Amino acid sequence: MKFDPALGEGLLLRRYKRFLADIQLSSGEIITIHCPNTGSMKNCWLENTPCWFSDSGNAKRKYRHTLEITTTPEGALAGVNTGRANALVEEAIHSGVIRELQGYDSLRREVKYGEENSRIDLLLSRGDGDCYVEVKNVTLAEGARGMFPDAVSVRGAKHLRELQKLAEAGVRAVLFYCVQHSGIETVEAAGEIDPAYAAALVQAVEAGVEVIAYRAALAAGEIRLAERLPFIA
Repeated sequence: MKFDPALGEGLLLRRYKRFLADIQLSSGEIITIHCPNTGSMKNCWLENTPCWFSDSGNAKRKYRHTLEITTTPEGALAGVNTGRANALVEEAIHSGVIRELQGYDSLRREVKYGEENSRIDLLLSRGDGDCYVEVKNVTLAEGARGMFPDAVSVRGAKHLRELQKLAEAGVRAVLFYCVQHSGIETVEAAGEIDPAYAAALVQAVEAGVEVIAYRAALAAGEIRLAERLPFIA
């Protein structure tokens, strides 16, 4: 996912009201930008550290700029725009980076499925069957351990139940962790934050749901999935 022009850089002063952030530009000007992350962003930003943002170029938008990358307290980079995750995974499938999801003839987005009125992020299809891929963005880190979710996620548990039912019916079901954090080396459930999600993940894996995690390389000019990480059950 290339950015043209490249992302702008500033200092992240504060994040507030969930969807807003104030940043200071190199000129000294302070602007308010959109923060596209519904989670807590725990451990993935720090006041007065470098951040990077995109510019929609639309002067009619109330907040034309969008926060994309932050600096963590440990000095790592975190991609906090959760809306990028699906596109990053789709791009990596098409480019052959995600070897585990190759060999399908078509890819569709946001397809309705399941008993709980869900939409699968990516549906891969070929003659001998489908593959349902649910994508989650990971930015929470404790040391090198990446964890999901960073806040209680009722929706995340629902998606796990839907994937489990698919796997039990013999359909390939994949939970894909898109790790937008340069310091994360492994991925696991954040059981202390959301025990219900962690328990649902155990049940889903036991039922045959596959878990795949890839880490992204983050830069002002491009974000791309680069390498697979171990999932710790």
